[in-house]
Amino acid sequence: MTLLSIITITYNAEEFLERTIQSILKQSIQEFEYLIIDGNSTDHTLKIVEKYKERVDVLVTEPDGGLYDAMNKGQKKASGKYIWFINAGDEVAEENTVVHLMALLKNNPDVVYSDTYLVDNDRKVLGLRSEILPHKVPEVLTWQKFKLGMLICHQSFVVKRALAPDYILKNLSADIDWEIKSLKQSKTIVKYDGILSKYLVGGLSSQKHSQSLKHRYRVLKNHFGFFPNLFNHVRIILRAVLK
Repeated sequence: MTLLSIITITYNAEEFLERTIQSILKQSIQEFEYLIIDGNSTDHTLKIVEKYKERVDVLVTEPDGGLYDAMNKGQKKASGKYIWFINAGDEVAEENTVVHLMALLKNNPDVVYSDTYLVDNDRKVLGLRSEILPHKVPEVLTWQKFKLGMLICHQSFVVKRALAPDYILKNLSADIDWEIKSLKQSKTIVKYDGILSKYLVGGLSSQKHSQSLKHRYRVLKNHFGFFPNLFNHVRIILRAVLK
C-alpha cells in the first residue's frame, strides 16, 4: 500500500493550479500517490494538468456536485494509507515537508496536524493562521476543542484513509464536520513539528460568509448539542466583537 496520497481538487482554477502542482512536485521525495480531481473545467485548467501528466497517478475530470462531492471522490480514488488534501491555490509549505511528514507517518499515527500559513493571490505570506485568527493550534488536539469553530485547516490535517468519513454535502462547513468525525475515531493524534501547508485565502466559505456561519452552527450543534452550541456561539460572537 502507498503510504500517502496527496489529492488536489480543482475547477476552473487556471490562475492558481500550477503553483499547487509545482509545490507538490518540488518535494524532495516523490514516494507518494498524487491525484487531481477536476470538476470538468472549461478554462485552461486541463492544459496545465497536461504539462504534468507523467507525475499524476490518478486524473479524474468530470462534472461533480461541488467541492465536497469532489473531495469524496478523491478519497474513494486514493489508495494511500493516509490522505492529504492540497487543493487548487494551496501549497505544501516547504520542499522537505513530505520527508518530515513521512517520518511521522511511519510511526502509524491516526492523524497528523499543524498550523497553516495564510497567503494572498500573489503568494505573499500574510502570517500564521493561529496569529491572524483566534484559533490557536493546541499541543494536544481533540475533537472537543472544535467547539468554537475550525481549529485546524484541512490543508494541514493528514488522516488515515480508513478513518476518514465522507464529507457531508450542501454544507460549507463540511470540512469541520469531517475533521471532528475523523478525530472521534482517532487514538493517536500527532502535532507536526513545523508547518504543513499554505492556504490561499478567499475560498468558498469566505465568499459565502453568512451562509457558511449558518452551516457551521448546524455542524457544531450536531456534535455538541443545542444548548452547549448556543452558549459557544455567544462566546464566538463576543470574541469577534471584543477582538
